[in-house]
Amino acid sequence: MYRDKTLGVIAGAGPFAGNNLIQKILEQTEAFVDQDHLTIIGWFQPNTILDRTEFLLGNWQDNPGYAIAAQALALEKAGAEVIAIPCNTAHAPPIFNVIQSELNHAGAGALFLNMIEETAAFIREQFPDINILGVLSTTGAYRTRLYPYFLENSGIEVVSPGEDIQNTLIHTAIYDPDYGIKAIGKAHPRARQQLLEGIKHLVSQGAEAIIMGCSEIPLAFPESEVEGIPLIDPTLALARALIHHASPDKLKPWLASGKQPDTPPPS
Repeated sequence: MYRDKTLGVIAGAGPFAGNNLIQKILEQTEAFVDQDHLTIIGWFQPNTILDRTEFLLGNWQDNPGYAIAAQALALEKAGAEVIAIPCNTAHAPPIFNVIQSELNHAGAGALFLNMIEETAAFIREQFPDINILGVLSTTGAYRTRLYPYFLENSGIEVVSPGEDIQNTLIHTAIYDPDYGIKAIGKAHPRARQQLLEGIKHLVSQGAEAIIMGCSEIPLAFPESEVEGIPLIDPTLALARALIHHASPDKLKPWLASGKQPDTPPPS
């Protein structure tokens, strides 16, 4: 008899994004009663994981990959069999390679999903006709060309904001201590407007869809499109990948609209 696998979420990088991933796992699971849902262990320990962008920009020397790997091992010890971290920037090679090396050295048996790889697979499956993608992300992911690295080998052209727009609009919409999404965990009007300007800039460069390549950005854009432009949510892609690996039969079907059909409860 098939047994559901236990999920582990490294949920403190950042906490609002971790909470959002857990919420999306619940929403994407085919469940009619409480007992149908998957077991999820959420590990909220943000104080030990240094900011990923600050490390990638050379402002901190300690690689956050070590702390992330330590939390993954703690999750495995607690019973997690499929683990993920809903932080796009944590998957930049200088960080993610350390995570993989540490887990391999420790002999970890749990599956650690790569958020960017899962997003790329989601795009290939659900948006096969898109040739040009725009990316909004943290400056750390921007500087390391995280999404271009994964997508351009698939023949997809990736466009990003210029340095000025990245620094004055996108980064501050995420990080500003007064109105940034990381600070307040929701869409402050100013942050949303700055990100909308970034989207319009990418569309002017030919983008046919936008990857919300920072896990806090979907908190400002719960909708699946803006002015007819699809918004691709890596947190949603990761949630669906986690469910697929834990219990494929419990993954809700996906429609092109981004909405799941209503399923009647069993009679």
